[in-house]
Amino acid sequence: MSVNGTDVKTDRAKTDRRIVRTRDTLGDALMELMREKSFDEITVQQILDRAGVGRSTFYTHYRDKDDLFLSDVEDFLKLFSSALTRGGANPKRLAPVAELFTHISEVRDFVGALAASGKIHDVLELGRGFFARSMEERLRMAGATGEPTQLAAQAHALSGSLFALLEWWIDHGMKDDPRAMDALYHRMAWNGISNSPANSKSV
Repeated sequence: MSVNGTDVKTDRAKTDRRIVRTRDTLGDALMELMREKSFDEITVQQILDRAGVGRSTFYTHYRDKDDLFLSDVEDFLKLFSSALTRGGANPKRLAPVAELFTHISEVRDFVGALAASGKIHDVLELGRGFFARSMEERLRMAGATGEPTQLAAQAHALSGSLFALLEWWIDHGMKDDPRAMDALYHRMAWNGISNSPANSKSV
């Protein structure tokens, strides 16, 4: 469709790409600053200066620096939690544990900055929610049976276990191989599901 000689779809796509690029630039600027100072010390103006973005543009997309931070984290978690389903992985893999742990290891300096700023608790809480929703879908794909509320409860418990394991791994210096942690997590997860009263023949 064109209006006055302009392809609306192409124009919208260019606009969308510009929006994504602006949001990415602002998010990257904030992450860089968080490696240098505490979150509380960072100002919106410092983010704008680092990103090369105007104040009016920033407030078109975000309310404040907290909104920018949470939006960036949510985008990351949305992509990571849905990676297995989008990639057509074996349904028995409930979560990309090895991939997540590997990424965390690669950005350990930023994880340290998150911990120092107190923001890591927000990230972990959001992560539990995103991964719970993804795991519920993965359980259905793997043929898990039960009432919807039961599957949702299992998914939330499994997601909580994953992030408890992640916290333990971070606290112990990220020494164990991410692939070993993946195997450990899935072994615990499926043993728990197969041994649960709802899936046993006798209760």
